[in-house]
Amino acid sequence: MSVQVAPAIDREGEPALFDYGAEAELFPPRSRKFGRQAMGYRRFDSAAEAIRFAMEELPSALLLGAQLQVDEARYDGPAIRRLYESAGYPRRTRPSA
Repeated sequence: MSVQVAPAIDREGEPALFDYGAEAELFPPRSRKFGRQAMGYRRFDSAAEAIRFAMEELPSALLLGAQLQVDEARYDGPAIRRLYESAGYPRRTRPSA
């Protein structure tokens, strides 16, 4: 898999580079409201996989409190959404039936 680096927005709203091919960790919300079994800590081979999982498989209430860590940077729910919606996100098309 080729390394894909795309512009992202950092916490201050400034453009930054984001490596969608870097290993990533997804942490559950800290709220006890959801319980530990709603979502546990997950590790992904690429940030793109972690972002896809967060956006397409997590309930939106869990996404709000989730944290994505790539290298030393952390991204909250709204930042994960911006990365997913970014033109640099490596979209995979599903084969048609």
